[in-house]
Amino acid sequence: MDSYSRKQKWKFTLIGFALIIGISSLFVTNTLVKELKTEERKKIELWAQATKHLVSLTGEGDYSLAIKVISENNNVPVILVDACDSILENRNFQNFTKTDSFFINLGIITPQIIDNKFLRSELKKIKESGDKPIEINIIGDKQWIYYKDSALLYRLRYYPFYQLGFIGLFMFIAYFMFSASRRSEQNKVWAGMAKETAHQIGTPLSSLMAWIELLKDKEGTDQMVTEMEKDIKRLETITERFSKIGSKSELQKKDIVCLVSQSIEYLKARMPVNTEFDIQVPRKEIIIPLNSVLFEWVIENLVTNAVDAMKGKGKISVSISEEENKIVVNISDTGDGIDRSIIRNIFKPGVTSKKRGWGLGLSLSKRIIEEYHKGSIFVMKSDKRKGTTFTIWLPKT
Repeated sequence: MDSYSRKQKWKFTLIGFALIIGISSLFVTNTLVKELKTEERKKIELWAQATKHLVSLTGEGDYSLAIKVISENNNVPVILVDACDSILENRNFQNFTKTDSFFINLGIITPQIIDNKFLRSELKKIKESGDKPIEINIIGDKQWIYYKDSALLYRLRYYPFYQLGFIGLFMFIAYFMFSASRRSEQNKVWAGMAKETAHQIGTPLSSLMAWIELLKDKEGTDQMVTEMEKDIKRLETITERFSKIGSKSELQKKDIVCLVSQSIEYLKARMPVNTEFDIQVPRKEIIIPLNSVLFEWVIENLVTNAVDAMKGKGKISVSISEEENKIVVNISDTGDGIDRSIIRNIFKPGVTSKKRGWGLGLSLSKRIIEEYHKGSIFVMKSDKRKGTTFTIWLPKT
């Protein structure tokens, strides 16, 4: 549970940093937009003064400065109207974007002519935006200049969203690559540890088998030898399980009914006396592709988890049913159920509802079922004080 909590904290920390970057970017960009908007208004006011000055000249005076001010406005769209709201002049309007211009150059689309209808539509939008026009009073004849944000200012408004998108994409790719690398590294470490464990168990196991052979020669040790042989066989099975981790699984045609029944019978004798088993399996063979050693491991993990959840007292129900294309195995207990805060992540490494344990049993079970047997394992239901049901689906072929 601790490793899962740390992982969640890292996720929220990364999200928090992304939000801080995004909010900061929005604030800075909004400040720049306001400053640029103020500068553009000043530019239009200067444009208006230049126009007024140019009109006021009657053949004498310096025209060059006024003409220069007027001509240098090549980015702010403006519309000049008279007292009757008739459009007298316009500048820097276009009814297509830069993206459109790419297709226009290719001849895919044709630009529309900037006519009075288009300008009227733009004028209406400017008025609805609430921006105050600039008044020009030329010898008693009032005119107004309406303007809107330039293309640069318009694009700048959406810059933070582009930035957030790129940051989000970068974080997603980085997180995905980091997770994939970490999973690969973890898999190699666990596979190496498992194989080394299997190798280390092999030496004392061989020694125990030799001691059992010596015990067989003594009288009154038959029952002791029989039970020890069962446990040694179990140790051999465990060794084989660990040796198969990280290796390519070989599936063979096996009777799942017999396999599950034998596993439960072995576990029964080693479970607390207050643990009751209810086994409901078909009376016929069901032959499907299985790796018996690994599948028995899954059954053992689910049963021992059930016993832990019931604190050694309760009933474990095991059932097998056959459907058209799959075999369904249900293992239920009468324990306390799984906490809802971790039920979605119960199959992830390190996630466990127990005070002790590393939270690897269910993770290994999921990998065995899904990666080796191409089936699925999930929590069918889990209720507080009523218990939990794990379900396994296995394909028939």
